[in-house]
Amino acid sequence: MNNAITIDLEDYYQVSAFANEVVVDQWDSFSSRIEKNTTRLLSILADGRTQATFFTLGWVAKTYPKLVKQIADQQHEVACHSNVHRSIFAMTTNEFRQDTLQAKQLLEDIIGAPVRGYRAPSFSITRSSLWAFEILAELGFSYDSSVFPIKHPNYGWPRAPRFPFKINTSCGSITEFPMPTLELGTARAPIGGGAYLRLLPYWYTRWAIHHINNSEHASACLYLHPWELDPDQPRMAGNLSARLRHYLGLRSTELKFRRLLSDFEARPLVYLIEALQPNSSPTFRGRLPEVCLTELDRYLSG
Repeated sequence: MNNAITIDLEDYYQVSAFANEVVVDQWDSFSSRIEKNTTRLLSILADGRTQATFFTLGWVAKTYPKLVKQIADQQHEVACHSNVHRSIFAMTTNEFRQDTLQAKQLLEDIIGAPVRGYRAPSFSITRSSLWAFEILAELGFSYDSSVFPIKHPNYGWPRAPRFPFKINTSCGSITEFPMPTLELGTARAPIGGGAYLRLLPYWYTRWAIHHINNSEHASACLYLHPWELDPDQPRMAGNLSARLRHYLGLRSTELKFRRLLSDFEARPLVYLIEALQPNSSPTFRGRLPEVCLTELDRYLSG
């Protein structure tokens, strides 16, 4: 069973946790560590003989085009993570369209190939921003990986499907590949990425992914940020909750990530999306539920 390794390519000062402290116009004033941390990450992936999907900010692509080209040249998938890391529900439809289009074009100009995947900053496609799916389909994306089917103060759809589903819009269809969760009675527990990878014991993460693979016969989409490999990064100002979420567990991340690459087979997310399509292996046929965008809110609210 293949899983997906995905990287949200952003620097330590660009995260949503510190968005109230740092505005985009200030980004150039910070000491960047993204080239160093991404180069280290690429080396770890090479050691594990694993290709990943890099959901990349347009701002990063514009500022560090050689880094994005290096990622593509090493046979990793380059996908879109917005232009300047604004939450979708904080934008108008036109602002979102322009932000996404600008990022997509920047990335495609650098890699010389279509960008097929999208991930919203901080998983911000929620019930208040369902319209984003139609715009993504309009702009030519074939898949999204922004839905976290959990209850969380800042994001999440507790009733969303835990496994991939197709959304039909007036501009075409788009496949959604949600973030990984465990079903624990009537509750769902997030696993396999970001702070959940850093803070949870590795034995639990490994068991949970094995359970999804072997008992539920599904793939998991795991995620990481380059700054999570960097315990010596500069400390940002912010509230206690933001600092705890951002800095706890940084020193354990690299070892856990290397163990993930050793313990599980993984491929870029686009390959898992292709395997779910009707013309793929018969193993996957009939396993992709479909829902119309106009019915999605009712569908998710039960």
